[in-house]
Amino acid sequence: MNKLSLKYSLDEVPPLPELLLYSLQWLAITIPTIIIIGQVVAVLHFDNPGEQVIYVQKLFFITGLVMLIQLLWGHRLPLVMGPAAVLLIGVLAGQGSGLSAIYSSILIGGIVLTLLSITGLFAQLKMFFTTRVVATILLLIAFTLTPTIMNMILPSSGSQVSALFNIIFAFSLVFLMFVANKFLTGIWKATLIIWAMLIGSLAYSVMSPASVAMDSGSYKLLASFFEDMTFELSLEPGLLISFLICFLALSINDLGSMQSVGELLKLGDMPQRITRGISLTGLANVLSGFLGVVGPVNFSLSPGIIVSSKCASRFTLIPTAMALLMMAFVPVAIAFMDSIPTVIIGATLVYVMCSQVAAGLLIAFSKKFDFDGGLIIGLTIMLGIIISFIPAEVLNTMPVSLRPIIGNGFVVGVIAVMFLEHIVYRDK
Repeated sequence: MNKLSLKYSLDEVPPLPELLLYSLQWLAITIPTIIIIGQVVAVLHFDNPGEQVIYVQKLFFITGLVMLIQLLWGHRLPLVMGPAAVLLIGVLAGQGSGLSAIYSSILIGGIVLTLLSITGLFAQLKMFFTTRVVATILLLIAFTLTPTIMNMILPSSGSQVSALFNIIFAFSLVFLMFVANKFLTGIWKATLIIWAMLIGSLAYSVMSPASVAMDSGSYKLLASFFEDMTFELSLEPGLLISFLICFLALSINDLGSMQSVGELLKLGDMPQRITRGISLTGLANVLSGFLGVVGPVNFSLSPGIIVSSKCASRFTLIPTAMALLMMAFVPVAIAFMDSIPTVIIGATLVYVMCSQVAAGLLIAFSKKFDFDGGLIIGLTIMLGIIISFIPAEVLNTMPVSLRPIIGNGFVVGVIAVMFLEHIVYRDK
């Protein structure tokens, strides 16, 4: 019997009205993560707003499809999915490479992750993911994204909006989000990010003299993104290594998300669920690479939602997945959500990454934390931050094949923590 008192257990189906209400809550939690990561990457890749919308359409499709398959045949756990932030780091490091090389690396990374899972080798690799390594990886994801967040908050060159206005507005929004997080409860707290994006966008459009409205007339009501789809395999060894290291972090995130729900619900068949779940995550990244988008991962925020709602039914996420699939073919809706100002995306990303830092610190201090542990984590974080802020003109002086590795603060940090943890400070 579960220690947690639940209104609906894992395999129970709530009555239709409650099912739809719970599904709406999950949908409100899922959409912001797709929009945030999708908009960051789409703007990096494309100048044309139409192409940016198509990119986010693909993300909605992948997320909805994979979530549905995971719920019915994969891990079969109440877990939300979304684009992996750690793969965003790989995309940023590969900006000097073509899109074919970036998404070929994601496709291959998905294949490797799938093979490691179905062959059982992933279980052997878990011994290298010590507490300090996992904590450092979580912290690195947050800190190495700071240059991207800074670029999103600051106005582009030629903008009529001052940098000071954007900075004050962004950090005021972040502060208000923390205040709201302190006092809100239930569904209001669970959907805080989406309310912050909506209210923040409205406030910014009123206060900023240069806000631009979306031209909804230029988008079709219904449209497919499968037209004129092409995939070209392109391998760049340095970029591939960079992404494979990012996939290490992705697998840790995926594993931790499933384990947290399994422990909460006291499930006895977690090894089988984890194998199926990670295998499907790998296959999902193969499909993502083929479609040319960032691959998905299971998110670790589900336990908090289960505890607050007292509902662990996996069936409440099926309408959520179906809604994401339907929205993928409605570019007008995607364009509306994608028109959120970048300063709002940057501010919400600050809030999300603060949660990431909190998770990393909780793991770091969950066991005995000594001075050596502080040195290991401190050095790797410093390396990651310094590398992330190296100017582009300096990176351009380095060998092209090595830039995705030595110019990627996250990759350098992961290599450093593995070396320090397992070689220099290896326990006897």
